[in-house]
Amino acid sequence: MKILNVNMSLDPICGGGSVERTFQMSRFLARSGHSCAILTTDLGLTPERVDALAGVDVIALPCLVKRFYVSRFSYWAVQEIVGKSDIIHLMCHWTFLSALVYYFARRLKKPYVVCPAGSLPIFGRSKLIKTLYNLAVGTNIIRNADRCIAVTRDEASQFVRFGVGYHKISVIPNGICIEEYLAKDDDAFRQAYGLSDNPFILFVGRLNPIKGPDLLLRAFCAIKDNFPHHLVFAGPDGGMLSDLEEIVRQENVESRVHFVGYLGGTQKSLAYHAADLLVIPSRSEAMSIVVLEAGATATPVLITDQCGFNDIKEMGGGVVVPASEEGIREGLINLLSRPGELKMMGNKLKQYTQEFFAWDHIVGKYIQLYEEILGIS
Repeated sequence: MKILNVNMSLDPICGGGSVERTFQMSRFLARSGHSCAILTTDLGLTPERVDALAGVDVIALPCLVKRFYVSRFSYWAVQEIVGKSDIIHLMCHWTFLSALVYYFARRLKKPYVVCPAGSLPIFGRSKLIKTLYNLAVGTNIIRNADRCIAVTRDEASQFVRFGVGYHKISVIPNGICIEEYLAKDDDAFRQAYGLSDNPFILFVGRLNPIKGPDLLLRAFCAIKDNFPHHLVFAGPDGGMLSDLEEIVRQENVESRVHFVGYLGGTQKSLAYHAADLLVIPSRSEAMSIVVLEAGATATPVLITDQCGFNDIKEMGGGVVVPASEEGIREGLINLLSRPGELKMMGNKLKQYTQEFFAWDHIVGKYIQLYEEILGIS
């Protein structure tokens, strides 16, 4: 099969979960023997990123408007790219690039699937723009897809509200490349970021309201006198860094709260392994890839009930709490008060992750779906 994956960016720093999913899925599709290409913009794209996608054809259009990922393009070139594909996978439906490829897919009668991965609900900024986009094209992208892919069963209802029947919805979760999280050197990580021997709680993600870093910080400040832990925020600024720093100053916790910026590759693996606990305080998320990263390193998790991973509680890999300062505070007290159980929770989460979410397993589900749509026996 010739598969075309479409995403607005391959930027590992600011791109978020959809970028990671695009990157990993494309690598594993190529490894499985299929022809895979990615149509994207050049925003945040580096030669190293392209080299890591060995066997994948990366087609990067020049980005003209960063906020909306509007790119310069050739009508005939994009038509040719779409025309050569057997099936198209839209990783998001909001962007200019998705709308452009949708137009050609419909014109050329090419089958396509769409996986918003939690981005269907209108949340945060640009609500009016997103509403108008849906009226113009977004709703049609969802309704006319040959298959809509939900990353959790709970997300399926979001497609139904767009007028999609359940028969057109497939549930395929996010995956994780476990081999990328083997690096471990607790002392090196602690020394690099001034943590000495202090135990610490880890946050990984954009410092953005939807990710809830403010909820975690305020909850931490409320319990800081009862525990020796530090708090490490690992992720790029998504508009909240100055507000969070102001809270740190007001609460006088400068020595215990660390903003280390984006961590990738080996440094990210070291951070997970060194942490006592990962907290994901998201206000809204379809299925947190960060949970899977924690699972790859056997790091126990505290997550909100908005992360699409409520079964973490049932399988014993962590604790699920309401997406509020109070909920996170109670969760922290619960877990930090029984440190002897944290390692056991982490091991259970790792076993669960390896069994159900390794990419070599998940990509097989995509191949099976594509073959079903194309009528390949």
